[in-house]
Amino acid sequence: MSEFTEAMAQLAAGVAVVTVRDGRDDLGATISALMSVSLEPPLVLVSLGSSGYLNEVLLRQDRWAASLLSSGQAAIASRFATAGRPSARLLVAGTPHHRGPHTQALVVEGGVAALEAETTKVVPAGDHTLYIAGVLAINYVEPELQPLVRLRGRYRATGP
Repeated sequence: MSEFTEAMAQLAAGVAVVTVRDGRDDLGATISALMSVSLEPPLVLVSLGSSGYLNEVLLRQDRWAASLLSSGQAAIASRFATAGRPSARLLVAGTPHHRGPHTQALVVEGGVAALEAETTKVVPAGDHTLYIAGVLAINYVEPELQPLVRLRGRYRATGP
């Protein structure tokens, strides 16, 4: 592990699953780089590795969803983080989910929140690509649940 990677691992980050519908297939990946950019208009930013297939798809599909996972969803985070993962439809089998009405992307239920977004700007950034997106809809917010975070290379629950 490089010194830079180790330093950044000291910063806790929320864990989300980003999903997109690509024709008849569904793709998704676990991310810990999602942030609010603007309240008016509501904008978010997602950072994805440039070499990944999800990045390739998001360059041509502007609408996607982000499910912000809760502390009990580490297994879902792990499924979507596995290299060579199958279709997102298989990854959510047995997990409550629905299709977002604005994006048709899979939305994982039981998280702390979920949103649908439309990319407005793509910014190459080193070995990653940044997607700035307008929020189309908030599918749900569950403030009584604790979020799942990633800290020092591990998923952790927050709160009491």
